[in-house]
Amino acid sequence: MKTSLSQLRKHLRPGKVYRREDLLRWSHSVDRHLKQLTEEGSLQKLRNGLYYHPRKFAFGAAPAEEHELVRAFLRTDDFVVTSPNFYNQLGVGATQLYNKRVVYNQKRHGTFDLGGRSLCFERRLRLPRHLSPEFLLVDLVNELDNLAEDRDEVLARVPTKARAMDQRKLVRAISLYGKSATRKYFERVLKGEQAASAV
Repeated sequence: MKTSLSQLRKHLRPGKVYRREDLLRWSHSVDRHLKQLTEEGSLQKLRNGLYYHPRKFAFGAAPAEEHELVRAFLRTDDFVVTSPNFYNQLGVGATQLYNKRVVYNQKRHGTFDLGGRSLCFERRLRLPRHLSPEFLLVDLVNELDNLAEDRDEVLARVPTKARAMDQRKLVRAISLYGKSATRKYFERVLKGEQAASAV
């Protein structure tokens, strides 16, 4: 049974992001109710069709968690959020700092503003469950031409890092996530060839 505004309000959970269609089952007049809930502060409009029921504390309302925000936008948990900054932890000469969050997923492509956050969505055929060092090294080589790094310096250090990693995990990451040129590059690296600038 569709509910009144007061009943709809009871279904909202703090910290959860809702799509308009999520609320249709609880409201006989969803657009009017969304307008009222937004005006009273129970919901924050993040973008067209996307709303957040904030967690409220003494110092104010907490912003939506990134995973919850992306999950509602994509309508799936099948994604991983990364950043070029994560390459810096590999110790291969990547040192630049980037104001960029990247969402690898299988549904959307492009840069979207979600509640004041700019997220770059990139489609990938296969997605890792977590950001392992092996995945990050492969992804770094995939993306190196798009980064503000010293390309030759980074590639000169990748072979040493690659050979120090768990070879089974690295080979699997190369196979699953490497672009064609990246796979060929690592094939030479793992054979011990000098491939510092061969991507």
